[in-house]
This record gives sequence, structure tokens and C-alpha cells, in this order.
Amino acid sequence: QVQLVESGGGLVQPGGSLRLSCAASGFTFSSYAMSWYRQAPGKERGLVAAIGGTGVSTNYADSVKGRFTISRDNAKNTVYLQMNSLKPEDTAVYFCYRNSGAYWGQGTQVTVSS
Repeated sequence: QVQLVESGGGLVQPGGSLRLSCAASGFTFSSYAMSWYRQAPGKERGLVAAIGGTGVSTNYADSVKGRFTISRDNAKNTVYLQMNSLKPEDTAVYFCYRNSGAYWGQGTQVTVSS
């Protein structure tokens, strides 16, 4: 069965960096676009970044452009989200998502605070 397992969240100071990972299993990873979403308390879940199956095409929410980078390693069945210059408003639970079939990971908490 499809499984998506996120890791790498935590507490970081404003201006700091984190790298999230999402390990996928149960499907042919390179055949699917993947995305990262986030949900802050009291807010709807929203798209952060997406990447095509080959890793060539990417797109980002305006709020993270220039600060976050999505990438993937198809040999390791893993998608990453490198987050730099973090701001308190980036605080949220971050979810990995497979674009076809609506599969979600369990989420990983990112807290940006001094």
C-alpha cells in the first residue's frame, strides 16, 4: 500500500533552516508528481511546493519562492523540502502528498520561534 513518511521537522529560530524528507513506498515513485502542503492552526491546508516525476518541473507558493526548494531522489524514493530564511509565519504542520490518488503523509511539525 502507498505510504508517505515525513521527517525533519522541529523548532528553529527565525532566519534558520530545516530540510524535510518524505520517504515513499508502495508505488513507482518516479511516475508521480509529489507536493508539500502545510497547515497552520486555524487555517486551511495549502500548497507549498510541487515537483514533477523527473524533478525537472517545480512550482512554489508565492510566500516561499526564493526561500524553499523542493527536490527528489528517485533512487531513494524520497522527496525533500529545503527551507531557508524561515519566518514565524512558516510555522505549520507540513504534509507530503502524492498528486494522484490523494495520498497524504502523517505530517511533521515545523515551529519557527525565538
